Amino acid sequence: MVATTLGRMAVNTSADAPLPVGEVSRLIGGWIDRLGAVWVEGQITQLSRRPGAGVVFLTLRDPAHDISVGVTCYRQVFDAVADVVGEGARVVVHAKPEWYAPRGQLSLRAVEIRPVGVGELLARLEQLKKSLAAEGLFAPERKKPLPFLPQLIGLVCGRASAAERDVLENARHRWPAVRFEVRNVAVQGVHAVTQVVQAVKELDALDEVDVIVVARGGGSVEDLLPFSDEQLVRAVAACRTPVVSAIGHEPDNPLLDHVADLRASTPTDAAKKVVPDVGEELERVRMLRGRARRCVEAFVEREERGLAHALARPAMQDPHRMIDERADQVASLTDRSRRCLRHLLDRADSELTHTHARVVALSPAATLKRGYAVLQKADGHVVRDPAEVAADETLRARVAEGEFTVRVDN
Repeated sequence: MVATTLGRMAVNTSADAPLPVGEVSRLIGGWIDRLGAVWVEGQITQLSRRPGAGVVFLTLRDPAHDISVGVTCYRQVFDAVADVVGEGARVVVHAKPEWYAPRGQLSLRAVEIRPVGVGELLARLEQLKKSLAAEGLFAPERKKPLPFLPQLIGLVCGRASAAERDVLENARHRWPAVRFEVRNVAVQGVHAVTQVVQAVKELDALDEVDVIVVARGGGSVEDLLPFSDEQLVRAVAACRTPVVSAIGHEPDNPLLDHVADLRASTPTDAAKKVVPDVGEELERVRMLRGRARRCVEAFVEREERGLAHALARPAMQDPHRMIDERADQVASLTDRSRRCLRHLLDRADSELTHTHARVVALSPAATLKRGYAVLQKADGHVVRDPAEVAADETLRARVAEGEFTVRVDN
């Protein structure tokens, strides 16, 4: 590891005391010289090896950002890795920053170039995968369902690629009325991430796009690296439109597969999963109609059998039969109830007559009719003893037909 430090130098300037361009360039060069040698990682985007030239020129680009820097090295430095390094390859360069004052241009003078191995790339991808998973970007509950029949499909793919042809042809074969909004982009190389991210964002901004398919054919691990880029993964995670990943073939598994709402093993598989087959749907409709018809027919037949069984019952064939069968019983019970009531009334009348006779026989009026009289004093008291009356006292005598007064004789 090479430790580098950059000293700070304060420069006092003003509008009245500016620095000449040459002086500024010289100061910048001095500051850059203090940086020392550094290890830099990037992707080779341009490579120039002129026959007979002792210097090789290349451009090193940051795949995650649109930043590039020129690199120069002696031919023998590049020849050491020329068999395994070319345009698009990721490398680690040990270089000294240099400032070319006449043009005001920064470059790196490489003294060693090392290719980034597949194993190291995979290890970095695994680490990035764990980090993004910890943020919840791959969580199942974040995934959005695909529409049953999308009216407009956004397709991100390479220009005139097999992936584009597979998706379009298979989708239109399955549902001829389907429409596509295609964005042709670079699907590998230094510009792939930027173009794919831009295409996905453009399609996501269109309200009429129902689903977005990102498709590419198979390739090496290095070719598929753009689809594991953190910038692209986060862009897809932020989409409001469902996204389908159709990258490579079945063994390929870039990080885009994990963040997408649906993973398709191939572009052809994506077309099958996104668009329903019109023939299959018509057959399904026919089967459902047949099933519904059979269910209705079975229901009607069952109800008809139940109705026929109910109508076959004696009570339904002759509704008055039960009334006729019960008529004699009702008449007998009615006659019996009348006799019972008459008997009760006769007995009650006899008892009433007998009671009345007893009451009449025992009543004081009957006694008076036999010639008896009741003597009462003026206050209504009944006289029962001669000692209760005084001489010349006037008493009231009550007989059967009325009453009169009497005077007590001495």
